[in-house]
Amino acid sequence: MKTNRRNFLSVAGLASVGLLLPSMKPGMPSIPQKTRVKLAVSTYSYWHFKEPKVSVDTVIDKATRLGIEGVDVLHRQMDSESKSYLNKLKRHAFVNGIDLVCLSIHQDFVSPDEEEREENIQHTLRCLEIAADMGIPSIRLNSGRWGTRKSFDDLMAHRGHEEPIPGYDEDNAFGWAIDSIEKCLPRAEELGVVMALENHWGLSSTPEGMLHIKKAIDSPWLGLLMDTGNFLEDPYQKLEMIAPYTVFVQAKTYFGGGEWYTLDLNYKRIAEILENVGYQGYVSLEFEGKEPADEGVSKSIYLLREAFHS
Repeated sequence: MKTNRRNFLSVAGLASVGLLLPSMKPGMPSIPQKTRVKLAVSTYSYWHFKEPKVSVDTVIDKATRLGIEGVDVLHRQMDSESKSYLNKLKRHAFVNGIDLVCLSIHQDFVSPDEEEREENIQHTLRCLEIAADMGIPSIRLNSGRWGTRKSFDDLMAHRGHEEPIPGYDEDNAFGWAIDSIEKCLPRAEELGVVMALENHWGLSSTPEGMLHIKKAIDSPWLGLLMDTGNFLEDPYQKLEMIAPYTVFVQAKTYFGGGEWYTLDLNYKRIAEILENVGYQGYVSLEFEGKEPADEGVSKSIYLLREAFHS
């Protein structure tokens, strides 16, 4: 086995302190390592925008009892943006051994109105600051959508498809989204918060759309967020396409039937897709079923443990 100088010194240094592992001995193959995926839960799993709203503090407590590592915070579920509230959440997570791993925000860059796009840019910049204050390393980003279907129920009834605003086309929309995200990049890098673009309807509802944006913005501070439940038809090939760029995963489950639709997802297969690209990050449960949340979340975490840890 050929060894360059840097590798030799690294191995020699470990050997000198008794840390040379059997797999590192010259001439021996390395031991294959299973990906170190950690499980989290989205606060959304306990609150589907219906009253009563479940507090983020409560979800942190539930995550502790479930024995999982992280909580993915839905921005709209927070009680406040005050410094004291953010610090309270950060402390509560820390003393319970929970990582706050993502801030899932809502913004929309698909608009011909420059002032409206600027409002969404400023909202994104503010959310980057909130994430940094809480020690959260990533935010969920949307590309945006046309909004020609006025309700989410109507959008879901049409499987996420909608027509462009009259007089505009997708080239316009991609230009607006790419320009808006680029304006957020310097602040993301300064704060050390990764923006994770989700397959969340609109321009990012297809892998081609997601990859178009990602490849136009060649920055380590923009990655992709894989929502396992947002490719409604033939999901596995589409998930494979975005997997190499994925920095965060939200895993949908539907016990009791889905709020808008139900997918029969094979999580063993999804785990293999992620393992094949060496994904080492978090998989955050987004329970979107009608079963009582405590029961559905518990079943879902068991399902994900079986898929990712067995």
